[in-house]
Amino acid sequence: MSNPSKAKGTAWESDIVGYLRDHHNDRTHRNVQMGRLDIGDIDGYYLHALEAKAEKTITLSDYIAQANREAVNAGQPYGCAVVKRRMKGVADGYVVRDVRTDVRLISRLRDMEAALQRAAPDVYRLIDLLHRVAA
Repeated sequence: MSNPSKAKGTAWESDIVGYLRDHHNDRTHRNVQMGRLDIGDIDGYYLHALEAKAEKTITLSDYIAQANREAVNAGQPYGCAVVKRRMKGVADGYVVRDVRTDVRLISRLRDMEAALQRAAPDVYRLIDLLHRVAA
């Protein structure tokens, strides 16, 4: 690839795909770019259109606006950017969304957990225990 910036971006996308396949969804893959109707860089991050960014100068507002547009195009309820942290791997990168999107996501999580707790309390307790690992 003759463009070093493009090569870095492609490598970052591939690294994210590998990480998500190992830790989240083994069917995660890079999307084909679709221009004006782009659907995000990566598919397979549950309920999200994911925009991968590996740039020297970080412009969060642009990343979030792009991710939110692409979420609409992809038919996903949430958009986010996964931003590379200099000299670090994927696990130390940043997942970024605006507060409006985060509140919608956390409200959905709260409501779904409450519904599961009412419908299947034993299942809820098991899942809760699995996910209580602190950072």
